[in-house]
Amino acid sequence: MSDPFYQLQWQLLVDPQLRARQVQIWIATLACRVPDIAGNKWLKLKYHIQQIQQHNKKGILSFGGAFSNHLVALAAAGQHFGFATVGIVRSHQADLHNPTLQRCTELGMQLQFVSPEQYRNRQQAEFLAELCTLYPDYLMVPEGGSSALALPGLAELPILQTPSGSASLIACASASGGTLAGLSAAHPNTAVLGISVVKDASLPDRIRQLVPVAAPQNWQLRQEQSQKPYGKFTPQTLQFCLDLTQQQIYTEPVYSGKALQSLVLWAQQGDFAPGSNIAFFHTGGLQGLAGLYYRGLINQQQYQQLQPQLNAAGPAE
Repeated sequence: MSDPFYQLQWQLLVDPQLRARQVQIWIATLACRVPDIAGNKWLKLKYHIQQIQQHNKKGILSFGGAFSNHLVALAAAGQHFGFATVGIVRSHQADLHNPTLQRCTELGMQLQFVSPEQYRNRQQAEFLAELCTLYPDYLMVPEGGSSALALPGLAELPILQTPSGSASLIACASASGGTLAGLSAAHPNTAVLGISVVKDASLPDRIRQLVPVAAPQNWQLRQEQSQKPYGKFTPQTLQFCLDLTQQQIYTEPVYSGKALQSLVLWAQQGDFAPGSNIAFFHTGGLQGLAGLYYRGLINQQQYQQLQPQLNAAGPAE
C-alpha cells in the first residue's frame, strides 16, 4: 500500500467445512498508526481531511449514534491532524459515562445531542442548513463517512490480491454503504458482496447514489443471517467471535463479526463455488466492545478475550 498510515495484514480463516468445500476466506485487516482510526475509517476520512485542508475549513462535522465507531475515528483524526471536530449524536440524553462518548470528548470532539426524531432529519435540507449556520467553517460529512469523497480512499486498498492469488469475491459488512460503494467502483471486474448489518430499506438506494453512474453493477447487498437489528446479536454470533480468537482473529458481534459469521455460514452451505477465494475486508469496530461491556451485553471475561491487545500473542501477521 502506498499510504504509510496503514499496514495491510492478511489472515486465513481455518475451518474444516470450508476446506472440504474448497473455499478460502482471507481476512484483510488494516493496522493504523493511530489505533482509534481503525479498519476502513482512514480510507473514508482521508480525502475529507484533504478537502478541509485545501479549503481552509476549521474542521469536520458528522453524525453517529451513541456508540459510533465513526465518531471516535473522526475525533482521533482531528486530534492527530489538528482540526476541530463536531459530532451530532443520536441520543435521548448525554450519557458521558458511555466509553465511546468519553473517548470522543478526550480526543477533543464537541458533542451535540439530538433526539432520535431530530436525528432522522440529518439528510433534510432545513436541518442541514441550520447546522451550516451554527458551524459555517466546517465540512459536513454524512453518517459513517459515506460520501463521494470516501470512494478514492477505498480505491487505494489493495484487497484484490490475497496471499493465495486474486480474489474471486470481495466481501464486507455494510451499514452506511460507503465501503461497499468504494470497493465496487474500485474493482469493476470483481464481484463485491455487502453484508448488511442494519435493517434499512434505503441502504441500496444510498449505495447506488455513491457508485459512479458508468460503473458496472458488480455489487450485491445481502442481509446478514441472524436478522437481528443493528446493535443486537445472538448468543451464537457472540460465540462465533469468541471462537475466532483461538485463531487470533478479533471481531465484535454487532458489525464485523456478525457479517463474517454470515459469510462463513453461506460458504459452509455451498453458496460459493469450489475454488472460490474470498477477500473479506475487516472494517474495524473493536472500540465498540467497551460499549457492549458497559451495557452488560458481554461480560468481563468475554470483553477481555475479544480484545487483541489483552492477548499476549496479539493479532496474527
